[in-house]
Amino acid sequence: MALTREQMAQRVAQELRDGYYVNLGIGIPTLVANYVPQGIDVMLQSENGLLGMGEYPTEETVDADMINAGKETVTARTGAAIFNSAESFAMIRGGHVDLTVLGAFEVDQNGNIASWMIPKKLVKGMGGAMDLVAGAKNIICTMTHASKHGDSKLLKQCALPLTGVGCINKVITDLALLEIKDGAFHLLERAPGVSVEEIKAKTQGKLVCPDEVPEMTLA
Repeated sequence: MALTREQMAQRVAQELRDGYYVNLGIGIPTLVANYVPQGIDVMLQSENGLLGMGEYPTEETVDADMINAGKETVTARTGAAIFNSAESFAMIRGGHVDLTVLGAFEVDQNGNIASWMIPKKLVKGMGGAMDLVAGAKNIICTMTHASKHGDSKLLKQCALPLTGVGCINKVITDLALLEIKDGAFHLLERAPGVSVEEIKAKTQGKLVCPDEVPEMTLA
């Protein structure tokens, strides 16, 4: 079966490493804060000026003034720091973010990402994504493998206006984990119960598959 949003966030969380500074984008990426593996210490950054973001709050811990970049209420972990957005973007542009996790409309086999605009339909605004794809050391994109109409989002070449060029390292979709290198999507893992044939059918870009593709392990 295809992964849920929460399961996608769980798999992304497995890419976190001890000591990382991590920026989480709006949407599925923000859910990663709930699944940080035990035994590792990471500092989650929100571009509006919070370093040390914790899990989503409960009714008892909610603070309406503590929000992330998506205007959702969040918590702050021990050791967190709050600062203005200029300092936040100085951190991003200075290359001090080890990993950023972003959503997207499209990603192509050369690591290009389109995430901010569908002409004549949806214009979200570039937001901080342009800075993040240029400044972060490692970038993972998480999204559904295909649109609600069944069209692939993993393309030979992005058709929508680009947010960044040659910057995406891995893609985690509801069907698979893929690495982008050498002008192709390399299939690393498949969602439990999802066949390689389905992934091939829903990937427009060049796809490289090993003889055996393991299923994802979700906590």
